[in-house]
Amino acid sequence: MQQAENGGEEEATVDVQFTDLPNALIACKVPEDLFNEGSLKTSFEALFRSFDPEVQFQYFRSFRRVRISFSDALAAAEARLRLHKTDFNGKEMRLYFAQSVHIGSPRLEPPKPEKQFLISPPASPPVGWEQSQDATPVINYDLLCAISKLGPGDKYELHTATPTTPSVVVHVCEDEHGDSSAPDDSDQDDKPRPPRPKIIQTRRPDYSPGVKQ
Repeated sequence: MQQAENGGEEEATVDVQFTDLPNALIACKVPEDLFNEGSLKTSFEALFRSFDPEVQFQYFRSFRRVRISFSDALAAAEARLRLHKTDFNGKEMRLYFAQSVHIGSPRLEPPKPEKQFLISPPASPPVGWEQSQDATPVINYDLLCAISKLGPGDKYELHTATPTTPSVVVHVCEDEHGDSSAPDDSDQDDKPRPPRPKIIQTRRPDYSPGVKQ
């Protein structure tokens, strides 16, 4: 920082490094006519070409934004300082520095070794890792035996009611044909199935020409 004394007043100046600043600006909420009229677009670009003849423009009509890319950050900073919040075609133009995104390596890197064991099957499991075995399903054979002895219309109480919980009862549906013994799959395939009920279409009302008024 350098300090100069002029007329009893001290003026401070700071050296700014422009190498770390972005070299592009984003113009937000530009007029919609800018994307249609060629003369208005020429006037818009002329404002920024005075700071850098090699400036490039990218128009984003859906977002009503324009990206202005300069050859260096110094020209972008000067254009932003001079043109920010100035009037253009009857509207205030707002300029912001474009944020640069640093992804790092251009190639997609694999996940870290300690994260790879979460993949099924793991690509590179850690030492001592073993595949977990599926739990054996719990089968209540007493329940299956009791239900198999039930006939149509019978019921079996699974859980007796308590003052705080209701009872759970299994009901066997009645046979539609009145036969308690259910036929095998082979018998069902041999017997013809009953025809499906015919869908009756709604009749279209009679057409009557409209009365012209």
